[in-house]
Parts: sequence; C-alpha cells; structure tokens
Amino acid sequence: MANVNLVLNLPTGVVTATSLGVPGFAWHRSPGTSGKFHGHSVLVDLALRDGYPAFEYMNEGGWRDATADTRAALDAIRTGKRTKTALSNNAFNCTPLTAYDRVYLAKTSGALLELQRGERVTEFKGHASAENLSPDQVAATAGLPAANGRKTRFYLVISPVEMLILSNLTPAEYVWYATHRTGKIFRQVVFAELGHYARDVAAREIFETAQRELAESPMKKTKTITQGECFARVPYGGWKGYGEAGEAGLYGGDRDGVFFWRFPKEIPHAWERGN
Repeated sequence: MANVNLVLNLPTGVVTATSLGVPGFAWHRSPGTSGKFHGHSVLVDLALRDGYPAFEYMNEGGWRDATADTRAALDAIRTGKRTKTALSNNAFNCTPLTAYDRVYLAKTSGALLELQRGERVTEFKGHASAENLSPDQVAATAGLPAANGRKTRFYLVISPVEMLILSNLTPAEYVWYATHRTGKIFRQVVFAELGHYARDVAAREIFETAQRELAESPMKKTKTITQGECFARVPYGGWKGYGEAGEAGLYGGDRDGVFFWRFPKEIPHAWERGN
C-alpha cells in the first residue's frame, strides 16, 4: 500500500491526497524562483486511520459527500497518482480542528517549518452572545479570567478569510468573539498575533484611525485594517515572539475553545534562509 497523506492547505481551503509526503507536496506546489513568486501557506497533515480519514467532517447541509470524495482521492493515490484533490473549496469550514495531526508553515520556496503538536489551551464555559458586550464582558461571558489591563493587539487572520485587525481582545477572547458575534459568526478561525504593525500593508492613516477608535471607545473590540491577500505580505519573523520558544505560534479556535501550535524550540537555519 502506498504511503498517503491528506493535506489541508490554508488559506485556500483545499484538501489534497498525496503520495509525496508533506515536504514533497510543499516542493511540488512551489511555483518557481522566489524572486518572481511570493506565497505563504499553512499545510495541515490531517489524521488518517488505516489509510482513510480518522475524523468526521462537520455537516455542510448535504450539498456534497466530503467523506466519499476524500476516500476516492486517497484510493486514486494508491493507483499511482502523486496528488489528487479531495475537496476543492471550503474545506476549512468542515474540517474539525481536532483532525489536525501535524501543522507546518510553508514558504514560497517549499521550505517547511513544523510546529509543535497542537493542544487545546482554553475551553469556553459560556455561549450567551449579545450585540454590545465590552471586552471585559466578553471574557466574563466566555468564562475566561479577567485581563490584567487592556492593550491593543495586532492579529493576522489566515482562515476563513485573510485579514489584518487591531483588537482590544486577548487571543482567547477574540476566538470566542469571532465564533459567537451576531451576524458575523466564524465556524472556526486560524490566526497569529503579530509583534509589530505591518506598515507596508496599509496606509499609516488607517492604523492611526483604528488605534484611536479602539482607545476612545471602551466597547470597541476589533477594527479591520485590510482584507484579502495579506498573509504572504507579512513575514513570519513579524509574528509575536518569533524565535522565542513557547512564546509564539498559530492559534485556532471554534465555538468550544482555543487550540495553539507553538513554534519549535529552535528555528532551523535552512528555514530562515528560505524565501
């Protein structure tokens, strides 16, 4: 039986069966010289059991049979194909975070950085959402400890939509808010906290206006800086605590709580050199 992997690509939300392994798959996707092409992605090696998904996809309303399509793609790999698309769109929203076995950050060149094993770091105790909760009320409603002072944070949301936001919420509070807020609910979300403002992504006036609005309104929780195609424009080195063991990584969350995948204790030199 051929070795197979089932890889979820973020932010595109495509699930692909492959016999190349995750490193080979990342190299296969590399579009060419990094002087002409730029792109970052999160590659998630999904859990398999006996060669098939070790998880159940979340309900999508019956418009496709995600499990059958995935099994067919894995079977195609066993006939000799190198890659076969299992789900071509919207796979992020139906693949549970508990299915994430190994998580990698990828660069344009195909260089990979494997993050430490994910763990659920927070479980929410309350779900009663309301339109005008303050940040402290968000924490209290979710059953989170009160924040020790408020500060503006900078988040890079990777999925389900790419966007940069400033927020008065902690990462756990932001997950609860994003998965509970009226009219704008995310089923789940994957994001990183940034250590500094990516000033080249948006005009300085936008940042200054957002900072002012968050500072002047105690009820304000988030302010969007930009949407669309911003993941690749922010270097991984700009993530908060990059290179400091245990202090940085990738957040994921759903209605139940928060997952966290930490950077490895040492960042390999080959990864640092990759584009």
